[in-house]
Amino acid sequence: MSRYKAVLSIAGSDSGGCAGIQADIKSISANGAYAATVITATTAQNTQGVTDIHGLPISHIKAQLDAVLSDIHFDAVKIGMLHSPEVIKVVQDTLAAYGMENIILDPVMVATSGDKLISTEAIEALEDFLPQVTLITPNIPEAELLIGHAINLENLEASAREIGEKFSVSVLLKGGHLAFTDKMTDMLFLKEENRLVTIHNPSIETQHTHGTGCSLSSTIATHVALGLALEEAVIKSCAYLNKAIEAGKDKVLGSGHGPINHFMLD
Repeated sequence: MSRYKAVLSIAGSDSGGCAGIQADIKSISANGAYAATVITATTAQNTQGVTDIHGLPISHIKAQLDAVLSDIHFDAVKIGMLHSPEVIKVVQDTLAAYGMENIILDPVMVATSGDKLISTEAIEALEDFLPQVTLITPNIPEAELLIGHAINLENLEASAREIGEKFSVSVLLKGGHLAFTDKMTDMLFLKEENRLVTIHNPSIETQHTHGTGCSLSSTIATHVALGLALEEAVIKSCAYLNKAIEAGKDKVLGSGHGPINHFMLD
């Protein structure tokens, strides 16, 4: 008998299916691991934006965590939307109690549409959680909230290091919000090695990028679960995301920001 390589996604639900738990399940499955979930909130959301967020009771989030963690062996954990200080605390404490490792945290603060998804108090609680995780994957607006200044291509490297040293965590600073050029630039700061890695992939001009952050972080968690070192997992995951964006750039879902093509089918 062999055991599934399993990834736990702790995140919010996207009713439109482009981001959140739905994107995580697709990404984890497409990259070869088993996906289990703990849902922290439901959102009323489509390709045009978020119209409502409903946080689930803390007791129910705790019950979900205990149910899966007490029974299933997880090789990695991906964390997405943690919308309140209370949710952050219960997730932080429960993962620590079960001795969970290989935690990839996407600090979901701003949606692709520009909608703010997290309170100021929750941001402060999240900052206290960051040193406990393996890797965080902020985009430019989220990273700017964390360090309080503008980020551009010229200071991308220094900003990734600044975040990593400030919060004692490895950082993948995603460059998708930088000025458009012929190549996408992401910056990886590896805390344990005190080393920076620049990652390039071809830029793709499309509005169909809804859920890219969720998809990338869950793909990284999957490759870590499958046994890759963090640097290799990040590089491979960035390449997968790039191919999925390319495969979905001419496909339409709704009238706004559509999803990537996770399974790259015609």
